Amino acid sequence: MTENVADSGLRRTAGHPWFHRLTRTGLAARGVIYLLIGWLALRIAFGRGGGHEADQRGALETVVGGPGGTAAVWLVAAGFAGLVLWQLAEARYGRPVPDGGKPHNRALAFARALIYIAGLAGSAGIAIGLGGRSSDQQSRAFTARAMDAPGGRWLVLAAGAGFVICGAVVVWHAVRRNFLDELEPGLTGPARRIVVPLGVVGNCARGLLLAGIGVFLGAAALRHDPGRAKGLDGTLREFTATPAGPWLLVAVAAGLAVFGMYAFCEARWRKVDASSRPVSSA
Repeated sequence: MTENVADSGLRRTAGHPWFHRLTRTGLAARGVIYLLIGWLALRIAFGRGGGHEADQRGALETVVGGPGGTAAVWLVAAGFAGLVLWQLAEARYGRPVPDGGKPHNRALAFARALIYIAGLAGSAGIAIGLGGRSSDQQSRAFTARAMDAPGGRWLVLAAGAGFVICGAVVVWHAVRRNFLDELEPGLTGPARRIVVPLGVVGNCARGLLLAGIGVFLGAAALRHDPGRAKGLDGTLREFTATPAGPWLLVAVAAGLAVFGMYAFCEARWRKVDASSRPVSSA
């Protein structure tokens, strides 16, 4: 298949070393955010929340309040921009994993690009002082708007089921260590022995959290009550209401911090060059 000029330019950009460095900066920024979310969740578990939500906004507000915080948040925003472009390149050319050119893998890359666009907008908003809504507020607003539309209750229920399924898939892939397919073959020896447990534990915690968000969305739909929908912060806080008390939240918070450490490993070893895949991959 012959590429047009624009597509050829996109391929060259996707294969450029500076593009890869920007992508790796974004992966490292994601690691910082997860570490901070884990830390904030631990503070909540021990009754020391300090007014910050355990979500991306809370994490970035923590950063922006420190020395050089605004510059650091702009760096996070630049990292998210790199992640957006990276995932759009993978949506165009396919992911550098087995069967990465198939439609479902390209669709997954495009969905991730949309998520990173939201992260970019949120971090830029924090950097310029606009703040923004918490994950709980966003979840409730989406649920309320959806329920006002014809058939909206079923849309919310479907979204909840999607989160639960996505969480289960993340856990399944973590247990099977499928994330290793996304890492460079140079990951061997002692480094591999460190990265594998970080990936398993961190991704399991992330999958559990995604499933929890889906459960609350489903409950909001079944009871026709948008107030029951919860985002990242609200879902984490609900773990303290289980028979395990705050200790389940402590375990999940520690798991999210572990995922943050795994994200730093991704910044070093993740396959980020999609430009070598042929456009006609199916």
